[in-house]
Amino acid sequence: MEVVVREVEDYAAPVIPQEPLKSYKDKAPVRHVVGQTKIIAIINQKGGVGKSTTAINLGAALGEMGKQVLLVDLDPQGNCSSGLGVEKSLIQQCIYDVLLNDVPLEEVIIPDIAEGLDIAPATINLAGAEVELVSEMARENRLKDAVGGMRGKYDFILIDCPPSLGLLTVNALVAADKLLIPIQCEFYALEGVTKLLESMKRVKSRLNPTLDIYGILLTMYDSRTTLSKQVVDEVREYFGRLVFATPIPRTVKLSEAPSFGQPITQYDPKGRGALSYIELAKEVIARG
Repeated sequence: MEVVVREVEDYAAPVIPQEPLKSYKDKAPVRHVVGQTKIIAIINQKGGVGKSTTAINLGAALGEMGKQVLLVDLDPQGNCSSGLGVEKSLIQQCIYDVLLNDVPLEEVIIPDIAEGLDIAPATINLAGAEVELVSEMARENRLKDAVGGMRGKYDFILIDCPPSLGLLTVNALVAADKLLIPIQCEFYALEGVTKLLESMKRVKSRLNPTLDIYGILLTMYDSRTTLSKQVVDEVREYFGRLVFATPIPRTVKLSEAPSFGQPITQYDPKGRGALSYIELAKEVIARG
């Protein structure tokens, strides 16, 4: 029996070339006078409390209200970058290069990722920065020096911190004017915050005298549970007026939005999550 060999055509889907990421020089013109820049580190040494969710959605809400916002992704997991739809394979330089290779911050910024919102992205390279910074001169001031040059160009610079108190977080504490601390409405909510406050006091006394708490944000709030209400009362009693009036609810849409590379204000603009972050943005603007 004769075997007939036929050539099989390759029916693989065509590869669609991806457009290169925009650079800072492509940024849309700013249509208002930028006042004094407020640099806010979004920080909590505990993971899973809503830091990246808050950084993305607060930044987007502020942008939609006409503010210019730069989001600095300082977390090696890069959740802010992926959550805003940045294709990491296209990133040539990230915040790691700013901290360790003296690359100007402008050169890594991706502009107009959402209305009024730019991002300085992170890649997995940042995971090695903690170790590499140890032997560097002025290691605690690397981020401060970098973001200092952007004052006057943005109304707000938001820094999304890693869930630790290592050198990356210390860089954020030194660079920031104020701290925004998300606390989830769950058991042990205040656990770990004490250590964070101790670290803040050490940095304040030695490296950044103006550092202070900007606000406490209650996240993952479920009005149906007694526990959430108890945590709210406990946190408000402990921190008083520092607590934002707007809690962020636990919603499915908030969890889904990052997988679509969109802030909640685009993904579900009329949902509870979007409305809460819009109210939070109003509070942030009111606090100045």
